Amino acid sequence: MAIKVLLSEKKVNIILRRLCHQLIERHLDFSNVVLIGLQPRGTNLLKQLLILLKKEGLNSIKFGKLDTTFFRDDFRRNHQPLNARTTEMNETVEGKNVVLIDDVLFTGRSIRAALTAIDTYGRPKSIELLVLVDRRFSRHLPIQPDYLGAQIDALQGDKVKVVWSKSSQKSIVYLEKNNE
Repeated sequence: MAIKVLLSEKKVNIILRRLCHQLIERHLDFSNVVLIGLQPRGTNLLKQLLILLKKEGLNSIKFGKLDTTFFRDDFRRNHQPLNARTTEMNETVEGKNVVLIDDVLFTGRSIRAALTAIDTYGRPKSIELLVLVDRRFSRHLPIQPDYLGAQIDALQGDKVKVVWSKSSQKSIVYLEKNNE
């Protein structure tokens, strides 16, 4: 497999700051907002956004982590055992503006599952979608992000991967090209 860097660490950091400012512009003090990261990878993006929002003086943001494994339309079709992640929803979404957060928007099936799963926690006033990367030509469902980091055109079979900073790694987005 060939690997190509799509977004460098510098570009990812610029995009994260822009996404934070777009959220602030739309929601101001976040008093009626709940940010929800989709397990497993959307929670990493949520964590990065919360760090940046705190730097902007927004310290009391409501947030949660949502696992959609058993709400997916394909979970019974998998031949491997499912590894559900924890759901950490300490906030009700009743009457709130919800922002679903995920790293890569591909077919839209994870977002559809999240829309179903969120009903368990109340009826939101509105639901928005924030994604770091949109693979725009791969959609199976009519789902579009409200907040978008970057659009990437990738062929079917190629994988868009987001690697978040750890002690020795850089936050980057790269493409694994399928060489078949």
